[in-house]
Order: sequence, then C-alpha cells, then structure tokens
Amino acid sequence: MLPLAARSAQERFYLGVYTGPGKGEGIYTGLLDATTGRLGPITLAIKAANPGYLAFSRDASHLYSVTTDGGGSVAAFAIGQDGALTFLNSVPSGGESPCHLFVDPSGRNLLVANYSSGTIASIRINEDGTLGDRTALVQFQGSGPDRDRQQKPAAHFITTDAAGRFVYVCDLGTDHVWVYHFDAPSGRIGPPADLNATVPAGSGPRHLAFGPGEDFLYVNGEMGLDVTTFRRDKSTGTLTPIQTLPLLPGAGPAKGVTSSAILCHPSGRWLYVSSRGDDIIAVFAIGADGRLAFIEDAPCLVDAPRGLGIDPTGHWLIAAGQHDNRLAVFAIDQATGKLAPTGQPVSTPCPIDVLFAPLR
Repeated sequence: MLPLAARSAQERFYLGVYTGPGKGEGIYTGLLDATTGRLGPITLAIKAANPGYLAFSRDASHLYSVTTDGGGSVAAFAIGQDGALTFLNSVPSGGESPCHLFVDPSGRNLLVANYSSGTIASIRINEDGTLGDRTALVQFQGSGPDRDRQQKPAAHFITTDAAGRFVYVCDLGTDHVWVYHFDAPSGRIGPPADLNATVPAGSGPRHLAFGPGEDFLYVNGEMGLDVTTFRRDKSTGTLTPIQTLPLLPGAGPAKGVTSSAILCHPSGRWLYVSSRGDDIIAVFAIGADGRLAFIEDAPCLVDAPRGLGIDPTGHWLIAAGQHDNRLAVFAIDQATGKLAPTGQPVSTPCPIDVLFAPLR
C-alpha cells in the first residue's frame, strides 16, 4: 500500500453506462482526489451505444468497451492526455448482448463474454491498439433450475489468471464457472481445464475476483445472494469449492434483490460484494486459508449499485447507482476494511461500471 504522500494527487477513472432517453450518452470520465476522496466534475469522454463494461490496454493507452452497435460488438478507443477518447474501430463480439470484457496479460487479446448467446470470444489486438480478427469462439451448453433466468447459458464475466494460462468464465445460466486453457500467441481458447466448477444450484454466478496470490477465487451469486470461495490449483487451473456464505449472515435469496459487483481489496485482506434492491455492500475479511468472515453490511447510499471501483491505492471505493444516477465515495479503513461514507455524492447518468486507470 502506498503511503499518503506517495499517492498520485488525482486518479482518473472511467464510467461505463447505459445509454438512451433519460440515460447517458457514452463513456464518462472523472478524477478522484486521492488525499480527500473528493470527486471532480464528471464529463463525457466519447459518445457510444451502451458501453457498459470497460477494460484498459496493458499500457493504459487504449480503452475497450462492449457496445450494442450491430446487435453486439466491442470497440477500441485511444486515450488522450486529458482523458478524452478517440474512436478507433469496432468489431462483432461473437454473440449477442456482450456484457463483459478483459485484456489478457500479454496485451495481445481481448476476451469478451456474450450474455444472451452464452458465448465467449477472443479478438486480436493490433499493435496500434485497434481490434482485429476473432481468433476463438466458444459456445456453452446447459441450463439451471431457475426456469425464468436459467433456461440456457448466460456468460456474464470473463478473465484470465495473471499468467494468462487459463480463462475463467461465470455462466449465470448453468451455475458453472468454466475454466479453459488459453494460448496467448494464437488467441486460442481451449480445451476445457475443469468441467465441474459449480456454485450452489440456482445461485447464478455473476462476477469473480481473485484472492491473494491467486490461490483462491471468489464468485458472487446474483440470484443466490451468496459468495462461493474456490481453491485454485495454479498448475492445472482447476477450482475446488471450499465455502459458500450468504451476503448477510442468516439470510438467503430475496425477491427483488440481486447481487452485482465483487472486488478484492488491493491488499488482499478484504472482499466487497454489492447487492441491488437492498442496496448494500457486504464486507468480508479474507483469512490465510482463503475463507471469508463477515465484517459488515454497509449501506451503499445509491440506488442499484451495479458497479464498484476501488482506487489503485486501496483508500477509496466508489459505488455506482444505476437507478438514481449517482456516485457515492467511501473511505476504506486501512485497519479493518470497513467503509465510511465521505458525504460527497456526484450526479452522473446511469453508471454501471467504474474503472480506475492504473498508477504509472
């Protein structure tokens, strides 16, 4: 953790939003004062169609987003010194309703999860930051017990480990966390590394976060309002479930309440999971054995906290309220991990993703 004096005075972040009448216009950007937690003005970086989730290139000179142009695509943007974006190009995402994307550690491939079609794809990143050919496409199969939400696969999140050897995908429709081998030079996904990494039936895995050293992995159940801890074998990529906890002690699924974001603190000591409907952030301590212990449920002070963002130094957390068009900033207690509101809400249209630029 950087000491206060060593932190960058201003930390830039970007917001993915939903667009349309009464909503946003594209990707927005702002600055966080790292000493006070105060947010500066939020400005439109570029117009785009439903740029919900965002990802930086490895050198943070480019930004990528999912969009709904053409039914499903991913777009590339160059980042200017003032944070403004310049559109470069877009390509089909390999499915319908792309909802998450990730740049692999080599920086050569953009991985994307397509929710409605239950597919994932790998797309080549050219040397100039533009997007090139699709190099892989995987179609998932299966269903889950919830007849309304789990009639078919629904790929909701995609990432790799830090070494870039394995792809991990949360499939809300089948209660699986799919694990595939990944070859960065070719962009090829497969073969499967683990076919049996599942969460409790009906939980609906949404997003995941790696724990310290990537020995453990945490998955929040959108419908189950829970978080499942997996032990990860680094050599094979396989996952073994070791614990499932409700987001609130003694509670379970609740009508009108769904889990949304999950983040591990940069120190590796705490896990944060937001839920919509009750609008809280559940805070957990991460033990040496990877298991979680509940600390608190903090009111997030926004309506429908679709996205969370922790600044690179781990001192501040931003919650994005999809329904009330607001951002709320919290100070993170560096001894306990607890959240304290700063009382500095900022208005911005329909935010759903908060992505901080890495420190340089």
